[in-house]
Amino acid sequence: MKQLRVDLRSDTVTRPTLKMRQAIYDAEVGDDVLGEDPTINRLEKEGAARLGKEDSLFIPSGTFGNQLALLTHCDRGSEVVLSDDCHIVQHEAGAAAVIAGVQLRTFKPTGGVPAWTDVAPYIREGDNIHCPNTSLIEVENALSNGDVIPLESLRKIRSESRQHGIPIHLDGARIFNAASCLGVAASDLADCADSVMFCLSKGLCAPVGSLLAGSRDFIQKARRGRKIMGGGMRQAGILAAAGLVALEEMIDRLPEDTEKAALLAAAFTRTGILEVAPGEVKINMFFLRFQPGPYAGLETELVARLGEAGILVYPPFDGWIRFVTHHDVSGAEIREAAERIAPLVERLTAERR
Repeated sequence: MKQLRVDLRSDTVTRPTLKMRQAIYDAEVGDDVLGEDPTINRLEKEGAARLGKEDSLFIPSGTFGNQLALLTHCDRGSEVVLSDDCHIVQHEAGAAAVIAGVQLRTFKPTGGVPAWTDVAPYIREGDNIHCPNTSLIEVENALSNGDVIPLESLRKIRSESRQHGIPIHLDGARIFNAASCLGVAASDLADCADSVMFCLSKGLCAPVGSLLAGSRDFIQKARRGRKIMGGGMRQAGILAAAGLVALEEMIDRLPEDTEKAALLAAAFTRTGILEVAPGEVKINMFFLRFQPGPYAGLETELVARLGEAGILVYPPFDGWIRFVTHHDVSGAEIREAAERIAPLVERLTAERR
């Protein structure tokens, strides 16, 4: 069997392209804290335009951007309403309590993806001194589980939140993947939120960085928060230069990653004993586990066998194995990986019989 190394742990493992490396080398820089880095200024202007927002701010990471949004929107001791599955709750190390000092009030989506009917019961009404005030609603698109919220659902959440006077933050780490899936512009999704964060360092292949976008006043306030959080960078145009290339060249190719994910997911589904979520692959991400029955619980061993076959994934989380395709894994490599799935699973399950 020929040697294979397909890293599907995350699209954060992508490496900058040759054009990005050249742009980094050639970048014109200045002190960004003083507003004097021309490359960062260009990136922030372009990022805002892509989302139809007035302004944006270059930040080190997606977690940083989400937590900066909470710090900017929310009073200390107030409450954020959001899905229990979202990244802020599950994968940001409890930062909302540490940085913004807010309480997270979570819900479980009843229809698979968050809807206004999920959000509404958790909004604090009135001015009961015993209760925290609802200061923010947070949603994701694409979702951390690989699904996508339809535009109509986002618009409903947006219109209702306005009636309550509550702003919305959109964790759009993979907003361009979601927009591709839905066949809409990323700005259509961003229009449903007061602030939006998206990552340059995931499927878009930049080595470092994200952008937080919103109104001019919001970003001005967030700029102070970024300083408080230690995110004031100096000659960071060398990073922003790669981000500009990412916006110019990497967005239109994202459907390729979805196709690769769908091809690989189908190989697992054909075994007849593995289930994939979401049922229809929406973006470059899907999750996998054994169906209920004699092989349930073999996920950790499956990860080990996949690693031996050159297919790298993270250990299971809550019983599910995540697969993320990206620019640095070719279609040919995915097809080769898919061909190894059936015999690998057969050998593993034969040991359980």
